[in-house]
Amino acid sequence: MPSYDSSRARFRLADRHIAVFAHLLDGETPPEELWESLVELQRIGLVGEEGELASVLRGQLGALADPMVVIQVEVTGEHGAVDHGVIVGQEAVISHDGWPGEEESEYVSIEPSTLVWELARKVNLHRTEKPEGGAPEVRVETTMGALDAAFVALEKPRADDDETRDLVREALTEADADLEEPALGRFLDLVVSLNATWRITTAWDGEHEGQRSTMIRALAVWDCGPFGYWIRVRPEEPIMPGQVGPDSALVLVKSNSAEVWEKITDLLPDKEELLVADG
Repeated sequence: MPSYDSSRARFRLADRHIAVFAHLLDGETPPEELWESLVELQRIGLVGEEGELASVLRGQLGALADPMVVIQVEVTGEHGAVDHGVIVGQEAVISHDGWPGEEESEYVSIEPSTLVWELARKVNLHRTEKPEGGAPEVRVETTMGALDAAFVALEKPRADDDETRDLVREALTEADADLEEPALGRFLDLVVSLNATWRITTAWDGEHEGQRSTMIRALAVWDCGPFGYWIRVRPEEPIMPGQVGPDSALVLVKSNSAEVWEKITDLLPDKEELLVADG
């Protein structure tokens, strides 16, 4: 069920409720499959009997209806993938957080100046030690097939951590004969210590070769607990459907929270990169 907290102007809404708002904003009657969702919104006072929208929604719906920048955050952990995001409008910035197993997400307005902090919070970015200047780059190269094999091994029943490591090591060596020490041991550590993987994708209307075009920037990161943050440079984001297979290269580069923060900041377009309609 949808709900809202007037004291903090926050809302719990599912995608189907957002779809109802979209139809009403366009002056349309929601289709039959959305009638139940419409009734739920009417019960809590966000939609009137004639389809009028509550004034408390004005800022949020303005951003949802005409976004300048759309940011998607997908975090995959123990409970599967959870979607979050931020929508930047002309007059409001709306953040939404999902929850594992829940249909609704929480929507709340945030100050534009806190946008990077908000994205860092969504991916649970924590401070790590910054390497000394001039330290060599540390990377691991294997295949997506090897990663899939490692995940299958992790799902097998096992007695203890040592047996888990043995199973994953065996799966990796069978899937990628070129993966040798020390890279094999390093990748094994990353897989068994993996807290979550996440990616942030930013999209906006910009200009490419003189033509209006959808511009996209993305960042994919592994949070490997005691082994820190690793940026996935291959497959390169954004990934299109059917683009990645078992033979596709998987390349991870060691990073730190300061660098990840900078890369999150770099995902956001500058004002001059945005095409904003006149009016």
